[in-house]
Amino acid sequence: MQATATVLVYSDNANTREQVRLAAGRRPAPDVPQIEILECATQPAVLEALEQGGIDVCVLDGETAPAGGMGVCRQIKDEIFQCPPVLLLIGRPQDAWLATWSRADAAVTHPLDPVAFADALASLLRRRLLTQV
Repeated sequence: MQATATVLVYSDNANTREQVRLAAGRRPAPDVPQIEILECATQPAVLEALEQGGIDVCVLDGETAPAGGMGVCRQIKDEIFQCPPVLLLIGRPQDAWLATWSRADAAVTHPLDPVAFADALASLLRRRLLTQV
């Protein structure tokens, strides 16, 4: 198992980024590596970080403006070679169809349920680590 995994968190809201950091903890599950959080508040920062590589999972806030996480998700799925899995934060359960449209690998709703969020994040980390072997 690799020593650490890098999780990119995109939101224009510092409180949302903090909620994600707290819900993820240092290790979202015992069978995944400890995580390092890379926070991004703008779409260009997300694209730059992904181009540099080393990102294992992206957590994108669908409520971010002006470039929402759903649009950013669809863009990176089209433009980034071997795009890491994406966990999308959606405003309400009825927005799940938009998460599907954006090609997100998983979605959780605001406000964050720490257990559901950690489970979804750990699942995506496991998937990513299996593809890297």
